Amino acid sequence: MGSCIICGTSTDGPICEVHQEDVLFEFEGDQPSQLTPGRFYRGSVDGYADFGVFVDIGTVTGLLHRSKLDRRLESLPWEPGDEVAVQVENVRDNGDIDLGWSIRQSPDEFRGVLVDAPDGDRLLDEADDDPGADAAVSDPATVTTPSAEQDRSRGGGGTTTSATTSTNESTSTSTSTSASPSQSSSASSTSTSEPAQSSDSGRTAASAQSTATEDADADTDADAVVEAEVEADADETAGEESDIDRVPIEALRDRVGDRVRLEGEVVSTRQTSGPTVFELRDETGVVDCAAFVEAGVRAYPEIEPDDVVRLDGEVRLRREEIQVETESLVALEGDALEAVHERMDEALAEQASPGSVEPLADDDAVAGAADAIADAAQTIRRAVLESRPVVVRHDATTDGYVAGAAIERAVLPLVAEQHTSSDAVYHYFDRRPLEDGVYDMNDATKDVTRMLGDRERHDEKLPLFVFAAAGSTAASLDGLELLDVYGAPRIVVDGRPADKSVAEELDSLVTVEDRTAATVAANVAAAVNDEVREDLVHLPAISYWDDVPAGYADLAAEAGVDAEAARRLREAIALEAHYQSYEDKRELIVDLLFDKRTGLAEQVSDQFRTKLEAEVETAMANLDEREVDGVSVAVLDTDSYTHRYDFPETRLLLDELHRRLDADAVVGFGTDVLHVRSDDELDLAAIVESLREAAPNAGVNDPGARQPKLEFLAGERDAVVDAVVDAVAAQAVATSASR
Repeated sequence: MGSCIICGTSTDGPICEVHQEDVLFEFEGDQPSQLTPGRFYRGSVDGYADFGVFVDIGTVTGLLHRSKLDRRLESLPWEPGDEVAVQVENVRDNGDIDLGWSIRQSPDEFRGVLVDAPDGDRLLDEADDDPGADAAVSDPATVTTPSAEQDRSRGGGGTTTSATTSTNESTSTSTSTSASPSQSSSASSTSTSEPAQSSDSGRTAASAQSTATEDADADTDADAVVEAEVEADADETAGEESDIDRVPIEALRDRVGDRVRLEGEVVSTRQTSGPTVFELRDETGVVDCAAFVEAGVRAYPEIEPDDVVRLDGEVRLRREEIQVETESLVALEGDALEAVHERMDEALAEQASPGSVEPLADDDAVAGAADAIADAAQTIRRAVLESRPVVVRHDATTDGYVAGAAIERAVLPLVAEQHTSSDAVYHYFDRRPLEDGVYDMNDATKDVTRMLGDRERHDEKLPLFVFAAAGSTAASLDGLELLDVYGAPRIVVDGRPADKSVAEELDSLVTVEDRTAATVAANVAAAVNDEVREDLVHLPAISYWDDVPAGYADLAAEAGVDAEAARRLREAIALEAHYQSYEDKRELIVDLLFDKRTGLAEQVSDQFRTKLEAEVETAMANLDEREVDGVSVAVLDTDSYTHRYDFPETRLLLDELHRRLDADAVVGFGTDVLHVRSDDELDLAAIVESLREAAPNAGVNDPGARQPKLEFLAGERDAVVDAVVDAVAAQAVATSASR
């Protein structure tokens, strides 16, 4: 029977059960079953996968799943071969090892290093490691004394100092600790950048022999005194008088090492395996503030997101990012609360305002929507300033991708400017494509589940949803209403009028007829962030398949994108949009649209032309060309004469056929769905009404898609196709007669 190297308690090995998580272990076994769940192990990065990181622990490998990280997987600075610290959470029966995240990544942030060997735990030989880093482990008489500042904090970032004493001195220290409740409590506080300490750290093997009754009495007295000191400290902190300067967050980088006071709103809280991290926002920016009570224990549980607080702490620089080590944190009330609210609201309103809206080109249509553009831009800017995530949902087409990319280009620099963490551009902005430009219940359910999970796990605010080239038709109404149930704000940016039912549901709407959604979105993006205006001027020209407005063609040419380059970019985006349509392809889109890698655009565009020409050739050979009352209608059975899951998709193929054919209209039909392309604007409601009379058993329905589309029962397909051809021809004749 030995003694715990940390607290001196009798134990079978060098560490007691209570302090298993306070040290870092090196694994010398060769079987996953020899690992001990709950312990932290030294490992090395083996490689990345879409779902996490593989980490080698000795001769075995475990998975650190992305859901266990306190940041996005893409923002991890680890490279294969890097030494890391991970926690073994579970070893499955099949040998799979589930790993957990460790906020402590350096051996000197633990209480020491031990060896986990098949024959038992042992001290790490000094010859195998830095003797200075593990002094506390190799000498069980080492004790830790909290600083005065740490002694007064309840989760703070004070530092700790170590002193080695003899056994007699250690016993004296233990007695002194029992007599001083303040020191006993503060021994559990630590900084995320210093070795973690516990309330037992002042005890040695000799002092641990005192009776349980004496310990209980001392702890009771200690708790009472500590509680009184904490309350007094909170009262002092909440008062107006203080010798600590209130500092705006934007100035923290110049105050590294200083004790400062911050006042602002708690954006989110997240509990790591070490400290609790509060994300604090004031009128100038956002910063992470770490508060530590005990490893994995929630500090300041009474503080919740949206609380307005006053926080005192020391400014630290960790991994080149600013972090504040919290010494005290209190929620503000009364006049102090109102003063912070007023200061932040005034600053946010001023910062969020885009000022006057200047269209990218001399375009009367866009200029007429200036007020709507300004309103949408202010809503987006305010979301960034409030640390509200921005989610862009766009159609999986060239128009949709270019529109979404324009908003992304404007928002990302604002996010990076607002937040000190390097992964903020992934955490506070997301772009997700939509099939057919419709936001249905399937999409909305996924988004709501995700945003509620983020709110529950990370106390994250509900996102602002921006729909680009999507969400403007009645088919999206159910999805938009589901977002509204939870209070998530919604903006639609499009190049077609929104259906009335949708327009009434939105927080902000920007539509301009006879323009692409990308044209509208690029103008909104310029209003959101004028500093990226030059990056946006060529985008509208890329989104027009025919008849690019002269003003936008000229802007693109001035930016080095002539008509041929615009065509190649348009086709390349269209092809890439088809593959993995649920992915944003952020870096690839940047390479194509903004870095203008002509070689990439040319290669992908050539693939586009090859695949499109093959499909058009097959379709043209199998068209059913009909004529009704002098109106020509080309009919294509898309189930029989296209490769249904290959490029191009039906929408793009029918668009191309309509551009090439002399027919007045093109009808493409599948098993139970039908698409129409026409030279004239169609009254789809009238067509549906006539179909219900001609084919009463067909169950004809208008799903509210962005382009004319009908759904019907498969058994009545022939009757529906015939009735649609007649109805489209009748409308064409009527339109011609009215001219």
